[in-house]
Amino acid sequence: MVFDQSEIEKIIQVSFSSPDLIKTAFTHRSYINEHRKAGLEHNERLEFLGDAVLELVVTDYLYNNYENPEGDLTAWRSAMVKTESLAELAEKLEIGQYLLMSRGEAKTGGRTRQALLANLVEATIGAIYLEKGYSAAKTFIEDNIVVNLKEIIKTGAYIDAKSHFQELAQEKHGTTPSYKVLSETGPDHDKTFLMGVYIDKNKFGEGTGSSKQAAQQDAALAGLEKLEKPKTE
Repeated sequence: MVFDQSEIEKIIQVSFSSPDLIKTAFTHRSYINEHRKAGLEHNERLEFLGDAVLELVVTDYLYNNYENPEGDLTAWRSAMVKTESLAELAEKLEIGQYLLMSRGEAKTGGRTRQALLANLVEATIGAIYLEKGYSAAKTFIEDNIVVNLKEIIKTGAYIDAKSHFQELAQEKHGTTPSYKVLSETGPDHDKTFLMGVYIDKNKFGEGTGSSKQAAQQDAALAGLEKLEKPKTE
């Protein structure tokens, strides 16, 4: 799929007077390496900006709409802006198909890699902020990210699975769980990790993530289902 500004604008419901700006948001570093004469810029600076705008909008919303203690607000914010959540949004909007990347990156599954998709969402937010201002960026974030907050709270998706798993492991088995890297895929700058969580030598779950920490959280979440399951006689 080639870059298509008009289709992207329909999806994100924002029009751009500067085609270079939105194209930059959809340009991965690997694409620049293959097209050095094109005069393009990759999206990492926009990602940096979008990350800050995203955190401010979410923080502002939580502060003004909830009187919960700081710990709750921090956990809810983390659940909304984490890599996995942003990647899910990119998949829902189907914008990954327009991301410009090298042929090698595309062949190794770059368009479905969570870290790249999350970065794309943040870069898009940065581009919206520069093109239309804070209000437009806020609207996009609230309509696509903050809208998930009630479900996050309802399902407990904000709970630190790793800490909860450790508490239960110590309570039920009298020991601290351990984590092991089962596999690593992808280039050094964009790896996907598969981690296993163990109590003694027994594996209780597996999880994947763009970092070892994220994969551990995913493994702990899977392990909780087995650990919390009541024993049958």
